Amino acid sequence: EAVAVDWMLQFACSCLCRHFEEESGAEFWRWRDVAQALTNGFSEIPTHQKKTVYLCQLLIRIAKGKSLEFQFENGRRISPLESALSFWTLLEREEIKVEKLHEDIRRLIQIQIVAVHMENTYFKEAAEVLERLFTDSESDKSLRMKLTTVIKNKDPYVPLLQSFNYSLLISKIKSYIELFMKENEAIFLIQEATKHVESKGLGTTTLQNKSVNIKKNYKSNLDTKQRLVLSIILLKDNCCLNVDSSLYWMYINCLLGLNNLQNVEKQGVALTCGRRRKRWTYTEDLELKSGVQKFGVGNWAKILVHGNFNNRTSVMLKDRWRTLCK
Repeated sequence: EAVAVDWMLQFACSCLCRHFEEESGAEFWRWRDVAQALTNGFSEIPTHQKKTVYLCQLLIRIAKGKSLEFQFENGRRISPLESALSFWTLLEREEIKVEKLHEDIRRLIQIQIVAVHMENTYFKEAAEVLERLFTDSESDKSLRMKLTTVIKNKDPYVPLLQSFNYSLLISKIKSYIELFMKENEAIFLIQEATKHVESKGLGTTTLQNKSVNIKKNYKSNLDTKQRLVLSIILLKDNCCLNVDSSLYWMYINCLLGLNNLQNVEKQGVALTCGRRRKRWTYTEDLELKSGVQKFGVGNWAKILVHGNFNNRTSVMLKDRWRTLCK
């Protein structure tokens, strides 16, 4: 169970990152709920998962950064961006070295914390935030003085704040996501399960006879992975998950993803990040409409499983429905 949760958290973080980059709000918040459900079970965050958990929490807070009414910290009245800054600090501590990008993001979050308060005409609160954020160090002195002047003038649209606006912050966060995803590629469940078995000294004979090198031979082990994901789906009976559970359909999505890899392997086509566009057939459109009528808009994974589609994904279904609605 611990191995499965570990792997699914990586998958949820990957989905959060993708939907943050694509700015697809509904899907982002759906995966927010999944990530939160997985991390709520941690009494202590495992060391190897700290960056993953911190990034998820950062993105959730950045997405609500302009909504001062949102409170993420129990018992502390701080803005979403102040909460985001604390998680960014934790992320920086996990990095091997601090890049210029890290410094840029830190400065942008600090500036936007002040800017968002000013945009909402909370000038007194903006001054209080400024005192909390900036130390007396020489590196902070210049920016602190500029922001102090901006707050006194009570003008949230001065060139300084416009030059370091929220859109720029989002852009920098997206750049960080790209680097994070390259350095932390999703690890298949089979790899984690193998490590777990090895650490417990179980099944050594099987492991010796069938060693697994994920990076080089993952395609040849897709059948094994599919069976493992199926076993996770069966866990729903022991975990009190029903067929309407977000976690259950997340597992289904994983299975469908592995099936897609199998199809790619059979056709001898290299798997790439982009998807080849395929014309939707009249029959597929009818299947989609029927699925929406039965399960409702947004339940794309459920519609995908119960419908008869030709190598489609839940994202493809969502995009096609958007097109049909136009």
